[in-house]
Amino acid sequence: MSMSSVTVVGASGNVGPVIIDALLATKKFTVSAFIRQESKSTFPSEVNVVKGDYTQSSLEKALKGQDAVICTIGIGGFHVQKVVVDAAIAAGVKRFFPSDFVTDVTEKTIAFAPLSKDKQDVIDYLISKEDYISWTVIKTSAFFDWGLKVGFIGFDLANHKVELLDGGVTKFHATNLSNIAGAVTRILAIPETYEKTKNQIVSIPNHEVSQRDILTAIERITGETWEVTDADSDTLVKNARGSPAEAGALIRALIFGKAGLGRLNGKLWNDELGLSQKSLEEDLKVILDGKSP
Repeated sequence: MSMSSVTVVGASGNVGPVIIDALLATKKFTVSAFIRQESKSTFPSEVNVVKGDYTQSSLEKALKGQDAVICTIGIGGFHVQKVVVDAAIAAGVKRFFPSDFVTDVTEKTIAFAPLSKDKQDVIDYLISKEDYISWTVIKTSAFFDWGLKVGFIGFDLANHKVELLDGGVTKFHATNLSNIAGAVTRILAIPETYEKTKNQIVSIPNHEVSQRDILTAIERITGETWEVTDADSDTLVKNARGSPAEAGALIRALIFGKAGLGRLNGKLWNDELGLSQKSLEEDLKVILDGKSP
């Protein structure tokens, strides 16, 4: 099936712009960005910027004539994704990518971080609508390059410091933003891949590592010993309860702490999608040089 028109909904966050750039680079797609009316975000001149609100009527109007919708709404907007799905169906969209980009959601994950249930609810909703629209879920667990750059994985790159959760020994999967963009682009650009990924969960991690693995590699690259602080994941979550930092603390504890819920299960699609892979040290050198993301 030929895909030519794609809209990225919630396009101004961390993931949306990277996907938009990758789609534009193929020169195969007409790309639109749907953002809130009050947003001041800017995009490349080739992008059709559509402003609206998250009502079905506004979304349906914006999505009319689109072949695919890629939803990259952040945590604060997870609850509106079903409305976006309904609007996409009404507009005749063929493929929907929900804003997932997380680890696998299980009963343990939901018990640990209840906000993750919103993600699974959207997948379940899409499954119930398969007679009307196809879907692909991209699973990443942690964002590797972005997470290192902003300190989410616990590293302070500028000051050569790291906070290790529960000893930093828990293994987790992590994915570069470019891998997400590459996966989405290949799925939409290659008919065979489009069909293979129909109604599938597609996991695409770049690395399976621990915080200590990353620290060891960074110290080897920099030739320096970094300052280490040990932290307890239970204390991290307890101290963040009821604060704006709660969601982030829960996710960090879930992935990097002793809960050990940051590993992706099932099939990994990297090879099948033709995604280029670098070693841990190769990726870290790029990140430390400030060239990614």
